[in-house]
Amino acid sequence: MVLHTPGSTPLPHFGRRTMLRVMLAGAGVAATSGLLSACGGGASSGGDSKVVTFGNNLSDQVPKDAITAAVKAFEAQSGGLSVTINTKQHEQYQEQINNYLQGKPDDVLAWFAGYRMRFFADKGLTSDLSDLWGKVGGNYSDALKQASTGTDGKQYFVPFTQYAWGMFYRKSLWQERGYAVPKTLDELVALSTKMKADGLIPIAFAQKQGWPAMGTFDQLNFRVNGYQFHVDLLAGKEDWQDKRVKDVFDTWKRLLPFHQENALGREWQEAAQTLQQKKSGMYLLGAFVGQQFPDADKDDLDFFPFPEINPEHGTDTVEAPIDGYMMAKKPSNSDGGLKLLEYLSSAEPQLAYLKADPTAVATNQKADQASYSPLQKKVADTIKNAKHITQFLDRDTDPGFASEAATNGLIAFIKDPNSVDSVLKGMADQAKNIFK
Repeated sequence: MVLHTPGSTPLPHFGRRTMLRVMLAGAGVAATSGLLSACGGGASSGGDSKVVTFGNNLSDQVPKDAITAAVKAFEAQSGGLSVTINTKQHEQYQEQINNYLQGKPDDVLAWFAGYRMRFFADKGLTSDLSDLWGKVGGNYSDALKQASTGTDGKQYFVPFTQYAWGMFYRKSLWQERGYAVPKTLDELVALSTKMKADGLIPIAFAQKQGWPAMGTFDQLNFRVNGYQFHVDLLAGKEDWQDKRVKDVFDTWKRLLPFHQENALGREWQEAAQTLQQKKSGMYLLGAFVGQQFPDADKDDLDFFPFPEINPEHGTDTVEAPIDGYMMAKKPSNSDGGLKLLEYLSSAEPQLAYLKADPTAVATNQKADQASYSPLQKKVADTIKNAKHITQFLDRDTDPGFASEAATNGLIAFIKDPNSVDSVLKGMADQAKNIFK
């Protein structure tokens, strides 16, 4: 469901090497064969006004069945509309979306909020949904609206589900050891020092798949420098050799001694298992960390937002990737597509979907949380109270920059934390070539 979450799960996740190829292709860097085609045939086909075509990237059986059920529920209350679902294997969908949108796409189609959405909106390949937001805006927080807004100030995206990143831990272990949630960086360092003395790995860490350290960079950057600098840096509007970026890596160097060793040879699932086994005290990751916990242990999993570093910014930003839907620039059935999007913005289909994916939460802030686990409720509250929401580095920047400069730069830093100056020069040089 998200580009940076691999592994064998109920959702269509995949590995980092594939993800890098996907990101480049999704940005139009490389053309693909066997193009994703729409069932509806696009505007030029003179589509049936009673049929809405729906581009679906949830190809694994469980989430596919869940979104299909949501669409069928829409049909039942739509007053005669039917939906033709065009499901493509998740990886293939990502690889082909650039050509898909330039061809004859489905009326409504799955995608991601933030930079990824703006990329296609800026190219004029998706529809302005601002009028629809005039109806459904009350369903969403200001942060979600911000993540659905293009560079022109108009909305092009309808959020469906999301999940949060944070510091995850086992409640029972912390109770046994008398640990308290740290509120500041100094408190996090003190806690990590205590955990190390207690024979624990303070912070589980894995970087074999290439992407997890992106999450660590994100947390440190928006805690040190704030949301606006973070998104501007990833959009190529700030210099990677700026002192503010060096401050981020200097802060990271302070925490590295508490990270699990040999991270480059470890996958995230292995690191998550050390948390589950009470060998590690904390793990900075997304809520999908719970996928490595047996049912008997899942209620013991808790989290807290990454602590404050700079009081000016506090903890006002939360990393919470958002999945949802856009509409083609020239849909065959614009009215029907808007009705489907309006329905998908409501609580009912989102809650129905979450039965298949209990690591995520509904984006509709009015959704009844009675069926949520305690962890889901905490995730939802954390997201709701956030002033700003980021998507994750590989969704918030140019795909080419993420796959090369960011991935290689972070690995080089982990290998040699004293190489910050050369790492940042390399990232800055590549950014200048990519963000022209």
